[in-house]
Amino acid sequence: MSAGRDLVLSIGRLYCDIVFRGLDAMPCLGEERFAETVAIVPGGGGFITAAHLAALGTRAGLLARIGTDPLSGTLASALAESGVDLRWLEHAPEAGPQPTVVMVQDGERAFLSRRAGSARPATLDAALADPAARHLHIAEFATLAEVPDLIGRAKRAGLTVSLDPSWDDDWIRRPDLIERAAGADIFLPNAAEAIAIARSDDLDEAGSRLAGHFPVVVVKDGGNGARLFRRNTAFSIPAPEGGPVIDTTGAGDAFNAGFLAAWLAARSPEQALAEGVVCGTLSVRSVGGAGTRLDRADVDAMSRDLLCSHDRIDA
Repeated sequence: MSAGRDLVLSIGRLYCDIVFRGLDAMPCLGEERFAETVAIVPGGGGFITAAHLAALGTRAGLLARIGTDPLSGTLASALAESGVDLRWLEHAPEAGPQPTVVMVQDGERAFLSRRAGSARPATLDAALADPAARHLHIAEFATLAEVPDLIGRAKRAGLTVSLDPSWDDDWIRRPDLIERAAGADIFLPNAAEAIAIARSDDLDEAGSRLAGHFPVVVVKDGGNGARLFRRNTAFSIPAPEGGPVIDTTGAGDAFNAGFLAAWLAARSPEQALAEGVVCGTLSVRSVGGAGTRLDRADVDAMSRDLLCSHDRIDA
């Protein structure tokens, strides 16, 4: 990688997350429930991963579209304060509003979202051509489905590529998903996604199957930690024990940021996996996907402790 190429581009839809917490039960049809608190924060895997990368000291730019409507406008302050490079954030009337209602009960959540307009920003060509661009992170397969030449374009521009499929009922079990994702260097599903895509109920077998298609496969498994698969090796690292769980929204995207920051810094696979697990763990301690501002010193210390307290577990 030539000197000066230090920018990670993160692409995905940008949502306005309206997060309701403190529910006794989820609402059913015909019922009304009341929450103890509500927060309005930027959401979407592209932004959440970029924000956490920036907090960890990795230069990150957001490739997304945002509406010009009042609801989209409420995100302006949080976006500006995120530390993310917003040069490639396209403002367009048809790109909003794009809300997600998030209902959180006992740390778990349900979502209701609206997609608006196209996921392809008009700024795509300019971003990929930036001489500092090193890596493209695709935060959801749905964006890749809308921009099918995205991986090829990034690779021709000299970028490496990571992809989080992000569960989508329209795509997750499609037999051509792997073919459409060809060329991605790092594949980042969670456990449910890995099992569905690989068509195996055994997580280790699913990871091994996916490693036949992608150079690096990292499977996120919530409180169980994460597993890394390459063609001839596989290992896992468990999650730290204890700590509050306030909101699990975006935990996988925070994991992605921790893993990618370490991987792109040429840290060992074990270190990268541990940093991903730590970032995912820390992210659930506040409201919203990017609500916890990750601290590099904390992540380094916790990942060292995690590696020292748990030997690498071969999968």
